[in-house]
Formats: sequence, C-alpha cells, structure tokens
Amino acid sequence: MSVKSRPVKPASVAESTRAVVQEFLTARLAGDTERLVELFADEVDWVLAENPGVPWIRPRSTAAECAAQFTELTEHTVPEEARARVDAFLVDGTDAVLMGHLSGTVRATGKAFEGPFALRLTVEDGRITRHHLYENSLSIAQACTP
Repeated sequence: MSVKSRPVKPASVAESTRAVVQEFLTARLAGDTERLVELFADEVDWVLAENPGVPWIRPRSTAAECAAQFTELTEHTVPEEARARVDAFLVDGTDAVLMGHLSGTVRATGKAFEGPFALRLTVEDGRITRHHLYENSLSIAQACTP
C-alpha cells in the first residue's frame, strides 16, 4: 500500500506577511525586544514624524534602534495607562496596514494623549523592512510639554 503525498502549498506572500505582523504585535505587547530585533530587518525604512519634544520619537534605521523604541516608550509613559486598539488589519502581498486608536499618559507631566493611528509595515524574507507610523503627534507633543 502506498500513500501518495500531496505537494505542500507554500503559504501565500500575504499569509506570510500577516503571520510576521502578528508576531510583531505579540512581541510588542509582551515587551520582547529581543524578538523585535529578530523581526526587524538589518536596515529599516522607519518613518515617524520627528517631534523634538517627545523623547521616544526620533529617527531610527537599524533593527536594534527600532526595537528600542518600545523600551523608550515605556520609560517615558505610564504602561498601565497605555491603550491601543486595532480596528483594521489589511494585508496586500508584502504590505500590511493597521489602523486604530491609541492613548497613553506621559510619565513626566501626567498629561494624557490620544488619537487615531495608521501603521504601514512591509515584510520581506520574514523580516520587517518598512515601519511607517502616522499618529496624532500634536496630542503627544502637548502631553510632553510641562
């Protein structure tokens, strides 16, 4: 008796992208910067509107710098008051877009910030090569101002 094996269909590009983004979200939620470093590519196209009054918002390009953003964010905000809700998670090939709402409180001032966000990620060869975050930077800057 022989058993015929069917060829295993490789996951689609979109499925692979979705899986990596879900791993990214899990690592962010867990504060697992080591896993974040593994998920980011060696060089990342990082866009987050520069905001000189916000200590965790700065240019980044390496995997370690990108992963460190989470640590810096938690150092400057009150983690127990941080909220993020994803309302949409769209995937098209290597690109993923998450849209939702975030809020938090700046530790130094006690002021809150909130607003919508959109995050565009690109995944190539299982690693994040693009991280573009669009958020309510005015609300965040005002919360950082004493």
